[in-house]
Amino acid sequence: MADMEYATLGNSGVEVSEVGFGAWVVGTDWWGDRTREDAIDMVQHALDQDVTFFDTGDVYGHGDSEEIIGEALAEHRDEVTVSTKIGYDFYNNPQAGHGELPKKVTPEWVHTAFDRSLDRLGMDHVELLMLHNANVDEVDEDVLEALDELREEGKVDAIGWALGPSIGWLAEGDAAVANEFDALQTVFNLFEQTPGQHFIDTIREQNADTSILARVPHSSGLLNEQVTPETELGKGDHRSHRPSEWYETGWEKVEEIRFLERDGARTMGQAAIQWLLYNDEVASVTPTFRTNADIDEWAGAPDTPPLSDEEYDRVQELYRDNFGIDRDDGMDALRSSVGGADLEETGMKSAGD
Repeated sequence: MADMEYATLGNSGVEVSEVGFGAWVVGTDWWGDRTREDAIDMVQHALDQDVTFFDTGDVYGHGDSEEIIGEALAEHRDEVTVSTKIGYDFYNNPQAGHGELPKKVTPEWVHTAFDRSLDRLGMDHVELLMLHNANVDEVDEDVLEALDELREEGKVDAIGWALGPSIGWLAEGDAAVANEFDALQTVFNLFEQTPGQHFIDTIREQNADTSILARVPHSSGLLNEQVTPETELGKGDHRSHRPSEWYETGWEKVEEIRFLERDGARTMGQAAIQWLLYNDEVASVTPTFRTNADIDEWAGAPDTPPLSDEEYDRVQELYRDNFGIDRDDGMDALRSSVGGADLEETGMKSAGD
């Protein structure tokens, strides 16, 4: 078993393993079918590999993920950091495929939804509570006060804002930093650096204490090489929402960064995680574990050689040149849930992001 490293979320005192368990893979079939017993085994296997940060959400499986996490960790509660998310009203709205459900972010809903989450988890508190994909205009002073109330009641230790499902959300992340949220979760990886890199720059400029939680670190299967030219994605596979052009250009990009493997010292999947952890602002990375073998490999990433300054700078130079690829990757329509206006106003170009 490799040695795990740990970090603290902002100044909250909440400790997270640098590789966390994204619990959207249990309680749903978006990342493959598995029995409840298999799901619990995966969670416990991650714990055996010193993964101590478990990130779930009430909408995952409409509560099923929370119940699985609660059951799997019941005998290890004092050893782990648990995060959940609220912000969708799935109680009154059926799930239609992978479509986004109606959001609900009000002070009353913060209390109601969170209490229901605690019931499913079988816990009296969680270390981290995040607003799930909330738009910036939904998070007013009353909502912020409701979150503070939960902290004062001892029900949560840290507050976060999870951004998504696509990779715009610049105003939301900036608001999280400005309002001193402890954690900011966003899609962030070597191939998709906007707006994650912007948030790191903002945190540094403002000397803020917000920590980044990076999700989709393997760019939907490219950087762990689980989606190759031979892969056929099933209709229920969540990764199939990406256009074929995305993967076709991605395979070419992967070949440009083979140097990160260091002659076998790191797998590409481990290198992608180390690229994120190069930035001190990134407290934890939550890859999508599909098997125990994934857990073994990626939980071992912090024990591999960290990226050198030279390696990191070389990656960034390639990224700025879009890895030498001069054609559309088919992602423009998916780049921002807010229409991309906030990104354009900052002068951020879309190429490569």
